[in-house]
Amino acid sequence: MVNFAGLEFIFRFLPVFLVIYYVVPSRGRDYVLLLGSFLFYAMGEPVFLLLLLTLTLVNHFVGRKIKEQQGGYKMFPLQKAKRKRLLIFVLILDVGVLALFKGLSTFVDSSLLPLGISFYIFKMISFQVDMYRGDIWEKPDLKSTALYFTMFPQVVSGPIMRYDDGEFGARRECGPEKFEDGLKYFVIGLGMKVLLADRIGILWNDLQMIGFQSISTPLAWFGAAGYSLQLYFDFWGYSLMASGILVMLGYEFIQNFDHPYASRSISEFYRRWHMTLGSFFRDYVYIPMGGSRCKKSRMLLNLALVWILTGIWHGNGPNFLIWGAVLGIFIILEKVFYGKALSKIPVVGNLYVLALIPLTWVVFAITDLRQLGIYFGRLFPFIGGEGIAVNSQDIVRYSQTYGGLFVAGIVLCIPGVFHFYEKHKKNPVFVLLLAAVFWYCVYFMSSSAGNPFMYFKF
Repeated sequence: MVNFAGLEFIFRFLPVFLVIYYVVPSRGRDYVLLLGSFLFYAMGEPVFLLLLLTLTLVNHFVGRKIKEQQGGYKMFPLQKAKRKRLLIFVLILDVGVLALFKGLSTFVDSSLLPLGISFYIFKMISFQVDMYRGDIWEKPDLKSTALYFTMFPQVVSGPIMRYDDGEFGARRECGPEKFEDGLKYFVIGLGMKVLLADRIGILWNDLQMIGFQSISTPLAWFGAAGYSLQLYFDFWGYSLMASGILVMLGYEFIQNFDHPYASRSISEFYRRWHMTLGSFFRDYVYIPMGGSRCKKSRMLLNLALVWILTGIWHGNGPNFLIWGAVLGIFIILEKVFYGKALSKIPVVGNLYVLALIPLTWVVFAITDLRQLGIYFGRLFPFIGGEGIAVNSQDIVRYSQTYGGLFVAGIVLCIPGVFHFYEKHKKNPVFVLLLAAVFWYCVYFMSSSAGNPFMYFKF
């Protein structure tokens, strides 16, 4: 049920929920969404529903206490001290719970990682810090806070909305136009997931089954590009589906990707990739540590720490730590040495990104360091001394099978394609095309077991 790209969700949960949501008067829709979110989470992982409810209640009441101590224009020292103690307490609680379950899932059993815990705890952290800073003007009621933490389009894998972005407590418009826009986003995301990510993902599964030591160098590069496209369209597809549902419910669209493969540097790539997570680390980790408004040595240390934390957040295997460290090194090198040169020569910057990002995704994908070494030995045979001629014709067979999907994926990486769609999305041709995409997705979903989204594991 938690899989947006599943038949049960598309033909049972979502239609029934939307009918009830639209039939109920506007003042009661928040309660419908709240109950629907609890039901959605319970169907996915009922054993951890109590944890979500408990953290929601604790964060709500601590947030209100922080707000109550804010006072007027001028706060007394005792008020400031109490607010700070409350903030430290709740941050230690939230981060501690996240670290505890991450540790249990790594060292005891992977099933002990609650569904969506990273994403809803990051929302709780941003809520508390924004409350402390005074960025949230109104004292939120329990309904609004619970809705923000648990709303089902975002509770599993984001995007990480800020509290003020949701305009909770305000009356939202849910007209036919917003419903149509949201439905289109949902269908586009569904197509990316089912027709591109899942089908390209078979390539990576095949390479794992064959064994990395048995593939040729061209196929190794083809596989790295394939995994890059798979991860991109899987997570961008999920984000579009989640944001599309929010638009259908009357909320604003939350942009989580901005055509990252058109970037001219690694820094720019990660400003465009998983944008809500990037802005979270920027606003709640990097800037509080001093950001870039400090000595250059401290700024570089801040960047390094942020990227190490980013790697740890994605997983506890050593490959994730290497992945975060490598990205941090490249971003530091861009800051210190060649970042400005890349921005002045766009083509060079694009090629730099397109060459390096797939290599970093290989590090991200392969958790076994020995297998990771074998794969890089196939990518760079002159270093590993293995030679290029291992099943030298395998690239021909796989390019024939997946070439069309690669072409479609590359086309969808071009920003102009989506700009053209936004300009002509009311055209009946596009409406018919999206209808065809939807039913083609249904055909594929009905004939397969259905693959969960890749970011569910985080």
